[in-house]
Amino acid sequence: MPRPIPDFSFESAALARGLSPICGVDEVGRGPLAGPVTAAAVILDPARIPSGLSDSKALTARQREVLFDQIAETAQVCIAHASVEEIDTLNILRASHLAMERAVAGLGAVGHALIDGNILPPGLRPRAEAIIKGDAKSLSIAAASIMAKVTRDRLMVDLAQQYPGYSWERNAGYPTKAHLQALLDLGVTPVHRRSFAPVHKILYQDIYITP
Repeated sequence: MPRPIPDFSFESAALARGLSPICGVDEVGRGPLAGPVTAAAVILDPARIPSGLSDSKALTARQREVLFDQIAETAQVCIAHASVEEIDTLNILRASHLAMERAVAGLGAVGHALIDGNILPPGLRPRAEAIIKGDAKSLSIAAASIMAKVTRDRLMVDLAQQYPGYSWERNAGYPTKAHLQALLDLGVTPVHRRSFAPVHKILYQDIYITP
């Protein structure tokens, strides 16, 4: 079954209701064991939408890099993060929403936000709508998915230089076999998410409660 091609229909419908400007919002990094969760909010210029814009997962790394630069040049963009400490304190869902809220706030006045997913971040109600698989349906969300993905991937490459051995330049902090083995061999770094089970187990595997 062919992958859906995102279009501007959700944006057009919101504009027809008098809502403006419209931003698309997406996040990346819920599943990794290390690093922040990253969100992007993007207001596209309908007259300058980059050709080939699509869901970041449907693109190659090179295509994402090219579109990243084109989106940065033609659209209003804000990228925000929630830290590892916030993830461990709040939980990953709330931290993801916090990053989204920060990204939208960074754009200034936004009339309506199109959010990828099925749950609206509390700080964006009522001026938002959730769209399941929105990165494959809305061009604005697709643009946000690219901006968030490329930004976080670059950040994890930088962190890989600070904490070598975990292959973050290749796995972006996700629990690959190489990453999990490095956790056993090298231990937990300050940018690992201690609330995530594989990290938590390693931290506490040598702690025993005696009567």
